[in-house]
Amino acid sequence: MRLSSIIIAIMVCIGIAGFIFRNEIKDTQTLSSPEIKIEAPTKIIKAVSVLVQKSTEREVTNGILLRGQTSAFKSVQVKAKTSGSVISQPIRKGTFVEKGELLCELEVGTKTAALAEAKAKLAEADTNNKASANLVKKGFATETQAIGRQATLEAAIAGVDRAQTDLDNTKIIAPFNGLLESDTAELGDFMQTGASCGTVLALNPIKLVGYATETQVSRIKVGTTAGAKLINGDEVVGKVSFISRSADPLTRTFLVETTVANKDLAIREGSTADIYIALDGVKAHLLPQSSLTLSGAGELGVRIAEDSKAKFAPIQIIRDSEEGVWVTGLPQSVDIIVVGQEYVTDNSNIKISYKGSQQ
Repeated sequence: MRLSSIIIAIMVCIGIAGFIFRNEIKDTQTLSSPEIKIEAPTKIIKAVSVLVQKSTEREVTNGILLRGQTSAFKSVQVKAKTSGSVISQPIRKGTFVEKGELLCELEVGTKTAALAEAKAKLAEADTNNKASANLVKKGFATETQAIGRQATLEAAIAGVDRAQTDLDNTKIIAPFNGLLESDTAELGDFMQTGASCGTVLALNPIKLVGYATETQVSRIKVGTTAGAKLINGDEVVGKVSFISRSADPLTRTFLVETTVANKDLAIREGSTADIYIALDGVKAHLLPQSSLTLSGAGELGVRIAEDSKAKFAPIQIIRDSEEGVWVTGLPQSVDIIVVGQEYVTDNSNIKISYKGSQQ
């Protein structure tokens, strides 16, 4: 092999090696150069399609609903004030009685004689008192003797009153108009003082009795209009007549009574009643119940649409209705997301379609 061929081959190898080395240096400089920027791919967030309902607040009646029952306006056990055997026929329960009507009559016995004796003692005491007064004027009797005669006269007057009252008490009468809740005493029964002749209920008017919580009772006032729906579907209206100042020690609730008319006595005592007490009117939005949702913290509210963004707005429910729920806490006019609210969060992009729109 010629020397020149070997030299040429060496020179070609050196040239090829130099070319490769220069390209590696250039690639390294290109990667480290601050002028070259590599941009990350941009993430495109799509807008969520939602259905929106325009809502404007309206005046709505507000109130408090209490679960309660009907109660007699008055209920009295009519009791004997003297003793004796019953000589009247019994009056059966359910009978309407009027004030002053005879319920039970007891035998007189010796009460008439006792009254006659008391009257005789009164006449004697009166005569002696007058005689004593004349003797004092003439100086034949002392003032002390005159005072004693006067005291005897006063005692005789009291004795007549007691005997007359005892005789009058043999007739037991109704204290007010009402219905007999029990039969009166049977003929022949012996009644001691304090024994019950019968129970009378006053059902016109009648009371609706319910219990309010500590937060509710502060909003109720005596004289406020209140209505009730009875278990049989009947509806009645009356006025709040009493609010307890003392809470029940067990439930920490306060007694609230409403008085309503019951002229035909159709309302019975002890019937279940849903009592609705009206409060001052408020402005609120009527929304479908399905539009309500919860925030991440568990707060009740709705999602509203603002500038193509979803926002959470807390609310307070004031009452239900057949059309939806009445809520407060929102602006006067607002766009409520009624479909799709569960698929968006605060500041989510939304594509809005309005409820009722033809588009």
